[in-house]
Amino acid sequence: MHAGPAQADGSPCWMLHDPAANRFYQLGWASFEMLSRWSLGNGPALLEAVNAETTLHLTVEDLRQLLLFLQRHQLLQAISQAESDWLWRLRQAGRPSYAKWLLKNYLFFRIPLLKPEAWLNRALPFLAWLFRPLFWWLMAGTALLGLGMVSRRWDEFTHTFSGYGGWMAALGIAASLSLAKILHEMGHALTARYFGCRVPAMGVAFLVMVPVLYTDTNDAWKLSSRRQRLLIGSAGMLAELTLAACATLAWNFLPDGPLRAGVFLLATTTWLATLAVNSSPFMRFDGYFLLADWLGVPNLHTRAFALARWQLRGCLLGLDDPVPEYFPAARQRGLIAFAWATWLYRLVLFLSIAFLVYHFFFKALGILLLMVELGWFIVRPIAEELRVWWLRRADLRWGSETRRSAAILALSLLFLILPWQSDVASPAVMGAAQSQGLYAPEAAEVAQVLAKDGQQVRRGQLLARLYSPALAQQLAQARAIERGLASQVAQQPFNSGLQQQGLTLQKQWQAAQQQVVALERQEKRLQLIAPFDGRLADASDALRVGTVVAAGERLLQVVGPRGMRGDAFVDEEGLVRLRQGGKATFVANSGEGWSISCRLGAIDRLNLATLDEPLLASTYGGSIPTEARDYGLVPLHALFRVRLVDCDQPDAPLREMAGVARLSGEHYSLLQRGWRRLAATLEREAGF
Repeated sequence: MHAGPAQADGSPCWMLHDPAANRFYQLGWASFEMLSRWSLGNGPALLEAVNAETTLHLTVEDLRQLLLFLQRHQLLQAISQAESDWLWRLRQAGRPSYAKWLLKNYLFFRIPLLKPEAWLNRALPFLAWLFRPLFWWLMAGTALLGLGMVSRRWDEFTHTFSGYGGWMAALGIAASLSLAKILHEMGHALTARYFGCRVPAMGVAFLVMVPVLYTDTNDAWKLSSRRQRLLIGSAGMLAELTLAACATLAWNFLPDGPLRAGVFLLATTTWLATLAVNSSPFMRFDGYFLLADWLGVPNLHTRAFALARWQLRGCLLGLDDPVPEYFPAARQRGLIAFAWATWLYRLVLFLSIAFLVYHFFFKALGILLLMVELGWFIVRPIAEELRVWWLRRADLRWGSETRRSAAILALSLLFLILPWQSDVASPAVMGAAQSQGLYAPEAAEVAQVLAKDGQQVRRGQLLARLYSPALAQQLAQARAIERGLASQVAQQPFNSGLQQQGLTLQKQWQAAQQQVVALERQEKRLQLIAPFDGRLADASDALRVGTVVAAGERLLQVVGPRGMRGDAFVDEEGLVRLRQGGKATFVANSGEGWSISCRLGAIDRLNLATLDEPLLASTYGGSIPTEARDYGLVPLHALFRVRLVDCDQPDAPLREMAGVARLSGEHYSLLQRGWRRLAATLEREAGF
């Protein structure tokens, strides 16, 4: 037994160490006094001695509870055959099945690599300066100086690694993280040894097949000083932050190159890994142990979860169970809130890990591991709690809590089962009923601009003229050839040499004439003419005299004055519920104007190979997931176009608007929708 820190209520505590299992148990004052007199070997004598020699007044029930605790944790000697048999049965019952053993060892297992005690003892005398305040004041100054200098060159700092990619970037990140984590574990080990604690092992642990280093510093629980335990717990993060501070400062003085990129990786990955991962109290990382020790609440997760379950059962089922553990009211509320925050954090994290594991492996194994992750981390805890509720169904009584819970459950089931939804929400774009873009037919120079953005134009009006030197040269050559051939055709009746060519010369002249006509027609296309009455919109910045534009570049949009039309894009699930002639309501993302009511027009039954509405593509910030290819924007899932016609707005919009359209279709329930999605997903993914 080792003296421990004072508890939250001011009473003393002691730590009982079981070296065989390397576990520590926190004992209160009464337990300590009874164990201190264990050698009396007699229950009544032990209780009499405690009550006579201390201000405590203990009963047989207190001794019975202590015996039960010691027996449950196998801390009592077995002095009879029956007790030995009981320990054996306990061991056999605790041995998992092969499937459960494989599951647990797949999720988490450790491999000790070295016993560091000897070289830690040799290194400590040379590293004593690490534990002096002057060193940490210097590191704080280094961090502030480095961050201050980087803030003045922030754009350059963030683009340091932009020239690296692929395997080079992956190897660089892996190397920097490995160095940071080695220093992290060294910080724990050196600090623990500095305060006199044993460090029996260092090694690597695999968390869902992801390797992480670990150091066994359980011996820190022997320390009565909370400050020393907090320093051991924070030593890893302090070591990483020291590395980050030095790397950040070094970046400011190194020339561009691989060394500077490596220092940048050390700085950024270390800052992020320390602040985002290790400092989190929601998983059993350094932040959790620091918070537990700072609050003086060992096993913080277990005790907070017990309080949250107690409150949940009381609120939902009306169970009047005694509180699992007494805490002041403010501390109790804080622990319950912490438990809920941890559950929500883990729900998001484990879902992310499950889908990451699914995508990491081939489909058959990926689906199996996905189910394992979801079942073990999410479904299993919920199922265990529901099982407790079922086993305690005899304790339930109708009251305000149970009536409220029954009403909420009934409303939730109705919400899921009843087919109250009929709308299909889909990304859409709305524009004028008459709208046409004018594009550069080929690479050319802007020679003349005769209209400007927003101007009203008439059909056939010349808007701009382009000039292509290459096309002008081809046309001049074609005209010269045509004139030469025309002259030869005119002289042919009088020239015996030309007469020998016969009809061939005539055909060459006709071909030259056709070439001139084609080039003249192509040159005429360089004149941008309004196709109908309307207004110019979205004039390109390149539409300026002297600017060279590329072939196919959009230069102008001519928008008609009346009417609106749009296109909505739905997935396979939404497509089956839509019927032509149904209602649709469009709402612009920008919030411009009121909602627009339309009717469903033509519904495409073939999915789009490319998306021709960049406003909606995720590549340009839209809501439809796309991938940019050489031939256009390719949707990442099946997508179908639905026309929106007969809109109730008579005036055309000033420009195209991206938004959301709610399309009326067949009624459906949320449960039906979820089942369809699940079935479609399983059918799609079963293609392995």
